[in-house]
Formats: sequence, C-alpha cells, structure tokens
Amino acid sequence: MRTLEDQAVASAIIHLMRDVVYREVPAHEVVWATLQRHRGRVADHFAAIGVDVVVDETEGYAYLSTREAEDGEEPLPRLVRRRSLTYNVSLLLVLLRRRMVEFESTGGDGKLVVTREQLVEMLRVFQQSSSNEARIVDQADRTIGQVAELGFLRELRGQAGAWEVRRVLKAYVDAQTLSDFAGRLHAYAGANGGESGTVDGELS
Repeated sequence: MRTLEDQAVASAIIHLMRDVVYREVPAHEVVWATLQRHRGRVADHFAAIGVDVVVDETEGYAYLSTREAEDGEEPLPRLVRRRSLTYNVSLLLVLLRRRMVEFESTGGDGKLVVTREQLVEMLRVFQQSSSNEARIVDQADRTIGQVAELGFLRELRGQAGAWEVRRVLKAYVDAQTLSDFAGRLHAYAGANGGESGTVDGELS
C-alpha cells in the first residue's frame, strides 16, 4: 500500500507529465511542495527514461525536458514531443519574449499581461499588407489560440481578452535564441512577404 508521501510523489510525476507546474497556481500548491521535499525521487523516476526535471526556483515553475543521448548511446523515444512551429507562432513567441525583456528591464514584476488588441497589433507589423482587416484579425486570433495551447499564454479568468504571458517562455526562448531567431524571422518575413509558413524552429 502506498504511503501518503508515495501518493504525493506519484501525483507530482503525473502532473509533470501533463503540463508545466507553477508555484503560484493554487491547484499546483501540493505538487510544488512535493517537488521541494522529494525532487530527488521525482528526478530519479524520469532519469531512467532519459528525461530531466527542470525546476526554476526563481521563476517558480517546473517542467520536463528530454535529455539528449550521449555519444554511443541509442536515443530513447521522446516523452516530450517536438513540435514544429509555424512562422506566425514562432513570430509571436519571439515578440512575447521581447516584450517580457522590456517589461522586466523597466522594473516590472509580477505577471506580464497583454490584451488581445495588443497581440493583434504586435503581429500586424509583420503581416503582408492587406486591406482585409477581418482576415488579419482572424489569423492573429488563430495564432494566439495556438500559442495558448502550447502553454505560453493563459487567458485571465473574468477578464475577456486579457492574456498572461507565462514565465516558462524564458526556458524555451533564451536571450541568445531570441537574438538568433529574431534575425531569421526578419529574413523570412522579407523573403515571404509576411505570409504564414514554417521556419526551422522546434519546441521540445
């Protein structure tokens, strides 16, 4: 029979397999506390299948990351699936990461919140010139929805059209990636007139 601690560890493992765990989310409070007490046990469980548990104490989140196979090792199947990102999704991630840098550099703390209108305007700059306003907005809404599905945006309850930019975005788009990827996106936009497509970015 499982002890209460065994049950808590199992619950933490399952939560991590489902999604990012946030310290500030009330539903994750017990899971976060379990990671503080039993991080070694949770990490050992995933290490056996080539997955690392990444816990950022400063930002307050934890997630799974597939470990790259070492020389001579046979790669294991990926638990954390890679996702190819479309141009528009990649663009919005870079723009949101840039907005986060600006927010923090001006002394902003707490949650970075952006409105739907701000998100549409951020994307509009990189879209092909068009007189079809409805098409631009529809495309932006689809992109916002896709980024939300990836877990980088969360619509605030009771505040329609207000989106929190999740801090885990920092783990996927660091400063170097931001610089390199932004250059590639600008080049892609120039070559393709801002039309949607795919770029060679991946999310793992």
